[in-house]
Amino acid sequence: MDNDIIQIEVLKAEWIRDYLLEIRFTDEKIQHVDFEQFLKNSKHPGIQKYLELELFKKFEIRDGNLDWNDFDLIFPVSDLYTGEITA
Repeated sequence: MDNDIIQIEVLKAEWIRDYLLEIRFTDEKIQHVDFEQFLKNSKHPGIQKYLELELFKKFEIRDGNLDWNDFDLIFPVSDLYTGEITA
């Protein structure tokens, strides 16, 4: 029996405005994810620094993940896929 699990990865992400990104996944789903409340509600200075918009916009796709500054800030792909970013 073949038990292959399809692994969804981030294929592409584009900045829309403020802290809103449009994320495209390998299964062609597109999700708009707003990171603003997550960033504003965080008490951690390592996360709060991404409220600086120019720093927030410096994300990249690395190994199927949405990544900021060499995994300084990263989210589970499953959360991005559902659009539910929580602390």
